[in-house]
Amino acid sequence: MDLRVLIVLGPILLAVSWAAFNILKAAAKGEAKLFGEEKGNNPFG
Repeated sequence: MDLRVLIVLGPILLAVSWAAFNILKAAAKGEAKLFGEEKGNNPFG
């Protein structure tokens, strides 16, 4: 395993895993609450 590969992939894997964790945490609160609101804290609004 080349060290440069780890330097490149490390931050990418961290960002992807952090985003997936936040999405799963938001889904656990309730997708209807998250995506049903027209106003408020809708990240896709």
